[in-house]
Amino acid sequence: MTAPETIPTWAQRAVNLAQPRLGAKVIGSSDDFFASHDRLIDPTDPVFKPGVYDENGKWMDGWESRRKRGQGHDNCVIALGQPGFVLGVEVDTRHFTGNYVPAVALDACVSKEGGDPTGSDWVQVLPPSALSGDHRHFFRLPDSETAWTHLRLRAYPDGGIARLRVYGHVCGNLDTHSSTAPIDLAALENGGRAVVASDAHFGELANLIAPGRGKDMGDGWETRRRREPGFDWGIIKLAHPGSIERLEIDTAHFKGNFAFETIVYGGMVGDLPDLALPTLAIYWPVLLPATRLTADAVHEFVADLQDIGPVDHLRIDMIPDGGISRLRALGTIAKGHQ
Repeated sequence: MTAPETIPTWAQRAVNLAQPRLGAKVIGSSDDFFASHDRLIDPTDPVFKPGVYDENGKWMDGWESRRKRGQGHDNCVIALGQPGFVLGVEVDTRHFTGNYVPAVALDACVSKEGGDPTGSDWVQVLPPSALSGDHRHFFRLPDSETAWTHLRLRAYPDGGIARLRVYGHVCGNLDTHSSTAPIDLAALENGGRAVVASDAHFGELANLIAPGRGKDMGDGWETRRRREPGFDWGIIKLAHPGSIERLEIDTAHFKGNFAFETIVYGGMVGDLPDLALPTLAIYWPVLLPATRLTADAVHEFVADLQDIGPVDHLRIDMIPDGGISRLRALGTIAKGHQ
């Protein structure tokens, strides 16, 4: 069930649901004697520090339990910040060689008690699966219509895992949200999704719709320096179809490399495959006409927006290239559209 270390397409087109900026956190483990379970969902890549030890032994960047001397296995419970549909997981054992976990399984549940999984019914979504040391393992899970709130990673029998990534889509259930109250329809936490970009060499498109302001230049969407004619673009699927009333484009931390100009388009395409969208987006109507941007600033647009009716996708052009930190698309939900 393992895949090469190249990130598979299904994972590239998903979001990591177990990231702290979405509110995910580790709420407990059976044992984390050698390395804290909190590191399991650290958004950065794991590192190895030669010769670094703490009071319990070798410092490792991940979750590591002590050597088990009896029956049983270790486990770690993660609360997802937002309920989500899980497509698959990555179990990363980088830098764990003679101390990695030989096999894992994964359970999921929907919390019944306001965020506490105690008493919930756990469902096995990944059967026991073999791991190898110092390797990124990708496991595609069976399709499910359940939006899970918690995951339990079972480690057989003990050892270390550097990172757990949970690839899927946020369950942005906005059907009960008021049709007159504006909401950020593009926001990752509301169910918005980055679909595809022409380039994301320095920063992924999903950063564009992440919570909060960008913490640095790496926490935004940034393309390589363009050396040929044309421009860069990205497509965002909204959490729910709606009419956009205000756009905010933030170039925080981008100073010598911000996008010089932008155009934003909107389209209503329904549930067409992602691969069809770049071609269809060529013909979408303009929501925000060509507009100059400035460095390290929040740009708000209301009067400049064109009335194009409800949309469920946005295409943002960066002309010719560069970086944008965040995109906010505040609008009202279009009732009757799914």
